[in-house]
Amino acid sequence: MRRVRAILEARGLDRIEPGPVDQAPAPDEPGHPDYHHRQRVQVAVNRWTTAVPYRYQDAAATHPDITAWADRATADWRSAGFLVLTGSFGTGKTHQAYGALRRIAEAGPDRFEMIAITAPDMYGLLRPGGSDRGHEAELKRLCRIPLLLLDDLGTEKISEWTEEATYRLLNERYNECRPLIVTSNFPTRSDDGEDLSDRLGGRIASRLSQLTTVVVLDGPDLRRQLRSIA
Repeated sequence: MRRVRAILEARGLDRIEPGPVDQAPAPDEPGHPDYHHRQRVQVAVNRWTTAVPYRYQDAAATHPDITAWADRATADWRSAGFLVLTGSFGTGKTHQAYGALRRIAEAGPDRFEMIAITAPDMYGLLRPGGSDRGHEAELKRLCRIPLLLLDDLGTEKISEWTEEATYRLLNERYNECRPLIVTSNFPTRSDDGEDLSDRLGGRIASRLSQLTTVVVLDGPDLRRQLRSIA
């Protein structure tokens, strides 16, 4: 060892400082941003899959206004506002709505929690005795969940009780700037037929019209086309 040291000293190699050691994690190791992004995507997509009915497991948003809304909700969910999808039966409203939520999940947000429920099922939960949690606890849960899909709004003719429950839900989410997706067979406004204002009442229609992206899906009944092909 003395001889080796002497040789190194003679050549001036004993004074060379050791170079830096790269201890940064690789993209597939914990600590790297790419690794943690993939983990968030996996968790979010798993939650989406669990919450979505089997029929819509292949849902994908394709309408440009719907994908733009989903991207805004991903970037800053408080600025996204409401997304209202209207159109006649079978035009793909529910498919596009689940697809929008999937797009958000696949972006890997820091937090992904969603509830998807039809309006009739929601009213069933909110009625006294409709849930073990109690109707007030259910309403708070729907108000506070980061992402909510309310499908088939306007299916039932509104009553004083359903109008109050729906308004409380929309108003809370509106005030707290929480995203909401609504699908309905009725247009937001109509000069020659029934619209959401007629079905839901003016207060609710007013809330839906504020900070809202409205997308009208038209075309043939996709369900009927699939039945005819089968």
